[in-house]
Amino acid sequence: MSNTEPLAIKRVTPKNITDKELFYGHKACAGCGGSLAVRLALKVLGERTFSAFPAGCMAAVGFIYPQMAFKNNSIITTFPGVASMAAGIAAGAKALGLEDYKTVAFAGDGGTADIGFQALSGMIDRNDDVMYICYDNEAYMNTGIQKSGLTPYGTKTTTTPAGTNLPGSVTHKKNLFEIIAAHDIAYAATASIGYPQDFINKVNKAKHIKGTTFIHVYASCPTGWGTPTHTAVEIAKEAVDCGLFYLAEYEDGEFKLNKNPKEFASADEYLKKQGRFRHLTDEDIKLVTDQRDKKWERMRKQWL
Repeated sequence: MSNTEPLAIKRVTPKNITDKELFYGHKACAGCGGSLAVRLALKVLGERTFSAFPAGCMAAVGFIYPQMAFKNNSIITTFPGVASMAAGIAAGAKALGLEDYKTVAFAGDGGTADIGFQALSGMIDRNDDVMYICYDNEAYMNTGIQKSGLTPYGTKTTTTPAGTNLPGSVTHKKNLFEIIAAHDIAYAATASIGYPQDFINKVNKAKHIKGTTFIHVYASCPTGWGTPTHTAVEIAKEAVDCGLFYLAEYEDGEFKLNKNPKEFASADEYLKKQGRFRHLTDEDIKLVTDQRDKKWERMRKQWL
């Protein structure tokens, strides 16, 4: 399914990335990881990009008339329908004979792993020529910090309060990357705003692939996570370093780990820095790290 020409793809770096800003003047919270993910992706994709956003943080902060934040063509879609709308845009552009363009859908974790999953699955099944980027801040942040399918165990949200009888969320984060890969998609990857060059590389790679591509990018949310705004990039990097999020790719039926630490940084320190996890007991943290270790053991065994 993949149709890449690796030698023909020019590497994008901080030295040669465009100075043009395609997403600016938005009203996102200070330190918003999702807005940084959108900004970087659009700088790689360029002005000839059609982008679609469901109801969510980026739709709320980017389409405030008359201060529209997008220089490229962008549209708000229904909450469950961003993938189907993006597929329609790609089909329309093809019917018009347009060339040298890319269609991209951006959605949060709730709009991807929960509400929008049916349309996303169908889009992958059809292999529509669309890049889908999920900016994952691990809850429905735009509507009041409610639990999503990508909310980790132990997270305190407005729908999973932490107290004497509950540790917060009692379910673990969906394994979204492998669920997407199970569709035999042309290309899928995980990324983090804490490793921006890796994210840029993956967006640039997906840009040159014909068919559906998917990138799951870890995007911190100071408002929902209870972290200082200036640590947004740092905390997203620490999530990878302590093994609670991983960087990987799926292409041509094969999985690849992009970062395989010999030992993890402290998950305890990462969790205790965040208001949403500050209530966790030693037993809760052990449960989290045991789950992490079990997952990494399986990935290393199967993917390396």
